[in-house]
Amino acid sequence: MYKPLLTLTGGLVAALALSAAQAKPLSQEDLSVAEVLRDRALASSDAYSIVESLTVEIGPRRAGTEGDQRAVAWAQNKMKALGFDRVYTEQIDVPRWHRGHAHAQVVAPFPQPLVVTSLGYGAPTPEGGLTADIVKFEDVDALMNAPARKVKGKIAFINKRMERARTGEGYGPAVKGRSLGMRAAAEKGAVAMLLRSVGTDNDRMPHTGMMSIDGVENPIPALALSAPDANQLEAMLKRGKPVQVKLDVDSERLADGPSFNVIGEITGREKPEEAVVIGAHLDSWDEGTGAIDDGAGVGIVMETARMISELPQRPRRTLRVVLFGAEEIGLVGAKQYVEAHQNDMDNIVAVSESDFGAGKIWRFDTRIPENKFDVADQIMQLLAPLGIERGNNKSHGGSDSYPFVAQGVPAFGLYQDGTDYFDYHHTANDTLDKVDPENLKQNVAAWIVVSFLAAEMEDDFGRVPTEH
Repeated sequence: MYKPLLTLTGGLVAALALSAAQAKPLSQEDLSVAEVLRDRALASSDAYSIVESLTVEIGPRRAGTEGDQRAVAWAQNKMKALGFDRVYTEQIDVPRWHRGHAHAQVVAPFPQPLVVTSLGYGAPTPEGGLTADIVKFEDVDALMNAPARKVKGKIAFINKRMERARTGEGYGPAVKGRSLGMRAAAEKGAVAMLLRSVGTDNDRMPHTGMMSIDGVENPIPALALSAPDANQLEAMLKRGKPVQVKLDVDSERLADGPSFNVIGEITGREKPEEAVVIGAHLDSWDEGTGAIDDGAGVGIVMETARMISELPQRPRRTLRVVLFGAEEIGLVGAKQYVEAHQNDMDNIVAVSESDFGAGKIWRFDTRIPENKFDVADQIMQLLAPLGIERGNNKSHGGSDSYPFVAQGVPAFGLYQDGTDYFDYHHTANDTLDKVDPENLKQNVAAWIVVSFLAAEMEDDFGRVPTEH
């Protein structure tokens, strides 16, 4: 049984036992079909070929670019070729940006180049570049608490290291600097911001990513340093002399433009209006080819739906694959999807997204009412042979699932081993060679169990109270 039930006592146990008894369990027939699907996926699923096609034939696909447009066309054609019953797009509006070049060099006291990349939607330097002294902060909170006189006219350097973890839990504390650093530096009069890359590698490859830019009156250039270059700058500063850096950045904010969510459906045989939404995001950053972020997720969910479509009959409900647009710049596609479908949220019985690379799944989390824990236990029996353990009931289902969960939609999370995910995340090193085909088979096997049973179960998961 799910562990929280074991900690309850007295009348609450009795009440939950009654409500659990009212929840319809999964049928043995459905569990047997799911088991067959799982084993078939382990033996013969081919999500890898989908990822290969996307990364080789399309490559980088930052939102609002030509690569993004080609990816949308690719996704529609691929879904049709894979046998989806219905394939369509929904337009979204996205902010656009031209990256241009970014150069940095120490000019004193130890002249040498630094390896940097512009953070998303950052501003250019004046023509000819800018030169200023470095002032270092251990994290963005230290910058935010610093007096303006310490920062004004200088380049603010945020030196927060990210901790490696299988869960990726070190990302949150580190990414705060990327999100808020430019805003804080600009407000205090800095001429630019340098950030130790939000990553766990020691490669000389900086990690790009999006910043909070809305409402920043005077945006300044903002660059990520590779980890070795951040170490180098740190070591220079320890020598007690002013460190002066020159930056030359060419970038441009463009007019907003269209992109699309690409949607493919396996239409339900009895309740086609009800849907299980499984997603990934189609866009990527432009430094690599987006193989692990999120080409792997695209391949996993598309192959899951393809294999379910090969059953003798369709599941009871519709299985809806949504390849969200513009996730990397703020969940744009997911937010606009939920806004456009407000009147249909009650028909979405569950949501999840695959967006944490290509490692093996090791944990199954949920966000369902307590009277459905027995159903999760039944699902878990089929996931355990894949090396997956039971997690908690606090899942948000992935980044693009957040707007759905905020509407009370139940969610599940199939969490991959992210130990090395942030070695490659948002870098030029996010390429197909980082994807193991056998790991993808294990992913599809897990996704096919949960997706099929959620779509086929006689009952549904109900609604989950939203957080305030």
